[in-house]
Amino acid sequence: MQEIHSLLEGFVVALSFKNVGLMLLGISLGVIIGVLPGLGGANGVAILLPLTFSMAQQPGGTTSAIILLSCIYWGALFGGAITSILFNIPGEPWSVATTFDGYPLAQKGRAGAALTASFTSSFVGALVAVIVITFLSPVVANFALEFGPPEFFAVYLLTFCAFVGMSKEAPFKTLASMMLGFALASVGTDPVTGTLRLTFHTQVLLSGFDFLVAVIGLFGIGEILLTMEEGLAFKGASAKINLKVVLETWKELPRYWLTSLRSSAVGCLMGIVPGGATPASFMSYGVARRFSRNGSKFGTGVVEGVVAPETAAHAAGTSALLPMITLGVPGSPTAAVLLGGLLIWGLQPGPLLFVEQKDFVWGLIASMYLGNIAGLLVVLTCVPLFAAILRVPFSVIAPIIIVVCAIGAYTVNNTMFDVWMMVVFGVAGYAFKKLSYPLAPLVLALVLGHSAEASFRQAMLVSQGHLGVFFSNGLVGTMTGLALALLAWPLVSWAIAKVRAGRAFG
Repeated sequence: MQEIHSLLEGFVVALSFKNVGLMLLGISLGVIIGVLPGLGGANGVAILLPLTFSMAQQPGGTTSAIILLSCIYWGALFGGAITSILFNIPGEPWSVATTFDGYPLAQKGRAGAALTASFTSSFVGALVAVIVITFLSPVVANFALEFGPPEFFAVYLLTFCAFVGMSKEAPFKTLASMMLGFALASVGTDPVTGTLRLTFHTQVLLSGFDFLVAVIGLFGIGEILLTMEEGLAFKGASAKINLKVVLETWKELPRYWLTSLRSSAVGCLMGIVPGGATPASFMSYGVARRFSRNGSKFGTGVVEGVVAPETAAHAAGTSALLPMITLGVPGSPTAAVLLGGLLIWGLQPGPLLFVEQKDFVWGLIASMYLGNIAGLLVVLTCVPLFAAILRVPFSVIAPIIIVVCAIGAYTVNNTMFDVWMMVVFGVAGYAFKKLSYPLAPLVLALVLGHSAEASFRQAMLVSQGHLGVFFSNGLVGTMTGLALALLAWPLVSWAIAKVRAGRAFG
């Protein structure tokens, strides 16, 4: 098969000495990022993205850069479980569900078994997702070659509406966050006429708000401010994994094969839709609890309660890259940051990427296989080391993170204006967290707002202003209709709940 041949060529690219070294470095940095509350996959990738600028200018450098950043992402996915199980502190939002059974297992003296089950399940979920990406990416890319402006806008609209319809946050808050992202994305040059708008006669805003500066501030500085306010104290179980514990846990895991398969399916679906790793982990935990023979024991410390959310989270986090590579639409906040990186390096994600940058695409896919194998080995052997990081006082870690964020923001355009904007976005991120407004829709709108507007206006020019172009054929009509249905779903759910409540009282 063509996919297998292309994947083997990708392994040749990914298995170079330099790329393997970057893979191990990225995994290690990612695990540290996942272990530290206040950081995360999106934060770590955003903070370190400026360091890849010079790397991307070298021959084959874009492949090395994306391997480094994606491995940071895999490492963060692995690392989030460490604090959830040992300290009952989710290192990542999608690790919250892991605390339900992971921490009780650690309290029972089975921390090693819980960690082994978590890491192995994460590997399985990611492996299934990468297999899906390997065989679906070319199909989706070839299909997407037929897309025009109406179809691309329908894809963007479906992505935006999916965040509104499937978000666990209040629909109004999701919409408000997204509208702010659209407003920020519109600053600078008009994508069709080339005229300037919302620059307020200031030269620094001619190119708009830099996506990278905004992400570093919103995630990095915002989370640090919140963590400083909470004054986290790290206290938890010791972390030790030996070969005997690993082998005994691996003997136990095959009995949960159906849970793993079901969780992988949930994760892949939520990653592609995009729903995200966090709802995937909660949904998978709930489904596993419903269908498991030991469902009544969930929450008291059962291995299956760790397997389900970790498998789904890793499957969702990995499969979120499928729409990003093939359509240029990120399926998660971290995928949105990676999309921004590709655009900065001069690459245009989408179906033509498979034609114009074949080595890059298949090198990335091959690195997903290798990166997750490397991640499993690293976390199984270095858990005590990574857990020891939590013993470092936060008063020491926080200033280091802030300095790294400031350096990252400054290196984007070498201007102090970006550093000040990072601070402004950091305060905004802190306010969003305090008010329980989601940041993911804002980041999504900031990344895709410009492209979505360009596609919409091009479609309007082609159709001479008739909105019926978004229902002109079965494909675009189906996507637009599904998007509108997702947008209206919170209202429909509210109406159904009202009717049921009325019947109950009646």
